[in-house]
Amino acid sequence: MQGKLDVMSQDGVDAEQLFEGSCCGYGYDDLVALPGADVPAGGSGAVDLSTRISKNISLKSPIVAAPMDTVTEGRMALALARIGGIGIIHHNCSIEKQTSEVSLVKRFENGFIMDPCVLSPNNTVEDVDRIRREYDFSTVMVTDNGVVGGKLMGIVTSRDIDLVADRKGTKLSKVLLPRDKLVLGREPITLSEANQKLCTSKKGKLPIVNEAGELVALVTRRDLKKNNEYPRSAKDANKQLLAGASTLTRMEDRKRVTQLVEAGIDVLVLDASHGSTAQQVDFLKWVKSEYPAIDVVGGNVVTPKQAKPLLDAGADGLRVGMGSSSLLSSLESCPVGRPQASAVYHVAKFAREEYGVPVIADGGVRNASHIAIALALGASTVMCGSLLAGTQETPGDCFFHNGVCLRTLRGAGAIDVTSPNWDARYPPADSSVQIVGAVGGAVVERGAAAPLVCHLLQDVRRNLHRLGVPNVAQLHSDLYTSHARFQVRTSIGSGNACDNNFACAGIRRIGHLP
Repeated sequence: MQGKLDVMSQDGVDAEQLFEGSCCGYGYDDLVALPGADVPAGGSGAVDLSTRISKNISLKSPIVAAPMDTVTEGRMALALARIGGIGIIHHNCSIEKQTSEVSLVKRFENGFIMDPCVLSPNNTVEDVDRIRREYDFSTVMVTDNGVVGGKLMGIVTSRDIDLVADRKGTKLSKVLLPRDKLVLGREPITLSEANQKLCTSKKGKLPIVNEAGELVALVTRRDLKKNNEYPRSAKDANKQLLAGASTLTRMEDRKRVTQLVEAGIDVLVLDASHGSTAQQVDFLKWVKSEYPAIDVVGGNVVTPKQAKPLLDAGADGLRVGMGSSSLLSSLESCPVGRPQASAVYHVAKFAREEYGVPVIADGGVRNASHIAIALALGASTVMCGSLLAGTQETPGDCFFHNGVCLRTLRGAGAIDVTSPNWDARYPPADSSVQIVGAVGGAVVERGAAAPLVCHLLQDVRRNLHRLGVPNVAQLHSDLYTSHARFQVRTSIGSGNACDNNFACAGIRRIGHLP
């Protein structure tokens, strides 16, 4: 009887046996994880998907929106951050455009607003109108010198100025609600205390002042409501939503990094199809030297040998994946790279054991099962591009083709990418030759991103529950202690196997799109 139990306990193989002793490389569809024997109580809804995108940044969801110009700008980053993930805003645009998209996310929800819009009593109603147009704020604080740190004089809201006819000539001193009629928070005060005072007063704004009566911060009811509506949102220490941005690694991109840091990014992603280069290592060292508080994700890599120089240079995270994207050109055979499941396992194990650094599985993710397998093989987060394409938050307008509403989708190497960074990413040996590293296509318009991502996350929770783990940390622990077991499956055993990347991603190849 004991012998039978010993045999039963050895069903499948552990990850080390599967990957270390084989000359084969595996993709996500090649593997199946065996279910756990002890299913946690509470059902799949109790599974915790909290994880890390980098050494110092935690998320409540493992979903990361890829830095593609047809996938992630401010609206997508905002949607993901509100449900626990993060979006990496693409660099295929001007510095001003990219930083404005970052600001859109960082200004959406605040704890203590350290830089509220402030004017002086001598400013006019017209100045408030300008702030409303530029920043979409209808309330301004008024201090004696017109800046934060000045003595608080009062507040001006839209109700105070809506009926003012002479907007250019009416000074704020004539319309402001004076300080003695305001409910104030006084230093020292915690955010929870400030929010409680805001609720008790039933006011929309709570100015925070010091002993001298000088304005130091602002707390708003609007942000408190947002916090209640999205309790699992991903936030920084100041209770602002998390936002990331990507950049190339040229010398001139240092200016971009400086402005992105000033805009408030939490993580910087270095964008390269092959990340283990002297140029990226030097750029990474410069960023960590100039901005040590900013977490930097290097890559892309698929082997520990590639990952080591980036980790030694101070990388706080790694993107893993080469040759696995659904948007790779069919004209390119992609002989350099690695099957994604194998790449994730080997790099994640090395980065975890030697440096304590998490990795992002980047590429080849077409459904919730792929996300679960990537996490089970050691990835902490999963970067999604085509999976999020076609949602309302993606950049660009939708259009109709043969009666179907579509949205544009293209890879970073598509021939129709109109980017000033094209030659930097794909330097041509011959100026008469254009390199086609990826393709353009379209995906059916599918509504808002949040319901789609929430559905994916619920499927991931269900799969982790079947594996018998309550959270991602336990999933990784089981992987490296050989409790997790796997088997290789054939195309017949996998059910609806499909070699067509475009079909799996729901993408229509229709040539050059407008």
